[in-house]
Amino acid sequence: MHVTPFGPDDASALERWATLTNAVAAVDAPWAFPVTPAEGAGRFRHGWDGEPSTPYLARVDGEVVGWGSVSVSEYDNLDLAWLGVAVHPAYRRRGHGSTLLAELVEAARALGRTSLGMDGWESAAGAAFAERHGFVAKQSTINRRQLLADVAWAELDRRYDDALPHARDYAIERWAPPTPEGLLPALAELTSAINDAPTDGLDVEDEVYTADRVRAYETATRGRGERMYRVVARHVPTGGLAGQSVVAVEIDHPERGHQHDTSVVRSHRGHRLGLLLKAEMLRWLREEEPDLATIDTWNAESNDHMIGVNELLGYRVMGREIAYQRPLTG
Repeated sequence: MHVTPFGPDDASALERWATLTNAVAAVDAPWAFPVTPAEGAGRFRHGWDGEPSTPYLARVDGEVVGWGSVSVSEYDNLDLAWLGVAVHPAYRRRGHGSTLLAELVEAARALGRTSLGMDGWESAAGAAFAERHGFVAKQSTINRRQLLADVAWAELDRRYDDALPHARDYAIERWAPPTPEGLLPALAELTSAINDAPTDGLDVEDEVYTADRVRAYETATRGRGERMYRVVARHVPTGGLAGQSVVAVEIDHPERGHQHDTSVVRSHRGHRLGLLLKAEMLRWLREEEPDLATIDTWNAESNDHMIGVNELLGYRVMGREIAYQRPLTG
């Protein structure tokens, strides 16, 4: 097997990556939307917030049989490397996944990382692969999808109105990017509230958010070809930011949306801000994105509060992903 990195300007590699990714999803996650080479170029150029992963293609006798990735951050969790491993269904059970994983582990070792993470759709084969290579299941995450055609708008308005008396001290505001420079520090502090989301058994540190990182996130979202919408809750007596919800809509596929952060600062919880933020987001999207048909979201299975809000808004379970972790020793 030959495992080689590629970049966002390698058109041939991106074509092969997209073809392989879609073949894998057809078996492992048939509800997933197809990816395109352009999507891969955006992902591998910009990442989530300016720190793109390094992708690799695995070839055997010239045939692309798998792909992998190594993701690290310089903001926090400086010991951690998150790995991705995918093998084409036609080439599974031949040891290719193990060989590819070994290459990725060595790449993580060369970066000085001492903890490895990996995730995959829930399956007996995936669990067995992880166990065979020393990884332990640490967290279960659920992918849910909202179908906007099924939204009962009158009921949504009623619930919104019912929640307002519980949030008398708050204003719900729509923020279109880019965020003004002077607001970035406060937005970075607000974004840190996501660290209260459960990480279950994962051995990870809190993520560190700065004004520069928030700006990089907005830039990366735009660079990946997505329009960002941000709704914030402001505490009127103090002027402080209390919560936010962010959705990104694919420019080339405006029928697809992706829920990013929804979080409320701990000291401001108990005022139904999560429901108000997400309901206001749906209202905004209804005005601005008439072609939008679905919004996908991810939550730790243990995040009862946010799951409750999502179920109230009609999200449907699509699949479960398991995160694994192990130390990198030797």
